[in-house]
Amino acid sequence: MPPLQKSAVDRRAEELDTIAAVLPLERRDELAELLTDQDVETLRHLVNQGMGDNTLRALTSDLTYLEAWGLAATGQSLPWPAPEALLLKFVAHHLWDPQHRETDPDHGMPADVDEDLRSQGFLKSVGPHAPSTVRRRLANWSTLTRWRGLDGAFASPALKSAIRLAIRAAPRQRLRKSAKAVTGDVLARLLATCATDSLRDLRDRAILMVAFASGGRRRSEIAGLRREQLTVEPPIEVPDGPPLPSLAIHLGRTKTTSGDEDDVVYLTGRPVDALNAWMVAAKIDSGSVFRGIGRWGTVSRRAIDAQSVNAILKQRAEMAGLEPGEFSAHGLRSGYLTEAANRGIPLPEAMEQSRHRSVQQASSYYNNATRRSGKAARLLS
Repeated sequence: MPPLQKSAVDRRAEELDTIAAVLPLERRDELAELLTDQDVETLRHLVNQGMGDNTLRALTSDLTYLEAWGLAATGQSLPWPAPEALLLKFVAHHLWDPQHRETDPDHGMPADVDEDLRSQGFLKSVGPHAPSTVRRRLANWSTLTRWRGLDGAFASPALKSAIRLAIRAAPRQRLRKSAKAVTGDVLARLLATCATDSLRDLRDRAILMVAFASGGRRRSEIAGLRREQLTVEPPIEVPDGPPLPSLAIHLGRTKTTSGDEDDVVYLTGRPVDALNAWMVAAKIDSGSVFRGIGRWGTVSRRAIDAQSVNAILKQRAEMAGLEPGEFSAHGLRSGYLTEAANRGIPLPEAMEQSRHRSVQQASSYYNNATRRSGKAARLLS
């Protein structure tokens, strides 16, 4: 690599490090090569503007994909603003008809572009993209264009028509984020696989219990949890038993809140014990709570990423004799509300812990658990 190019990549890597506290970047060196100086400056600007962590992660992920696709498809970094022809090419490469592809190999994403993106880990599944993914990436592309003070062709009739026609030609079934909810009985089977006092079992047990009991926290919130967000609360008195330990989690800025709000959820009893056991064993008194564990049992200083939470749940599901493909980390969130409904907990009380802002969304999980046994289904029983 020429010295000037190497120094530019190194400089971008250092600049990405300066925003890592807000925007964890596990593939920093790779991003430094794909993103341009202006890309990194735009991300730094968004951090300074106080954009939400999850939104920033999504923007960075999509920007990186777009830059990788642009290089693979055109041999150049993305132009800003992108011409309409490039936007139409993006749609054609990602929304296509598999049946048409059988008779026309040039239909859809070209084989060399597909191979390039797949070798870098940007493509994993086979076939056209989900329309929602294409729309999201175009929306983020448009947002980043506006943040640069530029106008794009994202609202052009030709682009809207191309998307509409492509979706009709390549219909995909809409799938839930998690096919099955991780309800109390499923959680018990997952926790049974974390029965030893090994560091990995202690960590995974704490992750599962904290994620579920704190209202079904999003995987990004669990991965990004820091010791400084935890405060010890007075024990909860219970009849005929010892007081239960209590802990508050200060969520700070989340998907549905701003950094000025201090949303708090509480842990009581066994989840607190599980979390404390992990932090004591891993000697965590500051910084990231849930960290990677090396091959020889060494606890990393770096936090796990959000995808690791998903991988841990699937691994534990497989160990428990369940079908891992039927579960994902989002199942903890839907499972919490489903379990709350099963136990007769009022929806508003459950939402206080889950921090859902939309009653409609929360009730979609809640109602599914009660409809089968409700009065409306038993009019002739």
